[in-house]
Amino acid sequence: MPAIKLVDLPHAGNSHRLEGQQHGDIPASLIFFDGPPGSGSKLHRHPYTEVFVMQGGEATFTVDGEEIPAQAGDILIAPTGARHKFTNTGDGQLRVLGIHLSASFTQWNEE
Repeated sequence: MPAIKLVDLPHAGNSHRLEGQQHGDIPASLIFFDGPPGSGSKLHRHPYTEVFVMQGGEATFTVDGEEIPAQAGDILIAPTGARHKFTNTGDGQLRVLGIHLSASFTQWNEE
């Protein structure tokens, strides 16, 4: 299997996306977020669990109304159906890996 280059993945805003089903029978999808202070996601939910791996920077996550401060090295979990979002609350770049436990992306926006 050849390496997949991040720069070759679909890109929108501050994110690159790898959808598992487009790369074989992979039961997970990934979002690589890299954004400046104040950037982040809007409130949304999924019909599957999402795991966030903080790779750099600081953020505030909101999961079902609970605000959770996070920094590089932290792992957060948004359970199936939980309304969630995050915002870069630091003064540098925020790098987050979102692991969607699904072969394809399904998202319902709440804002």
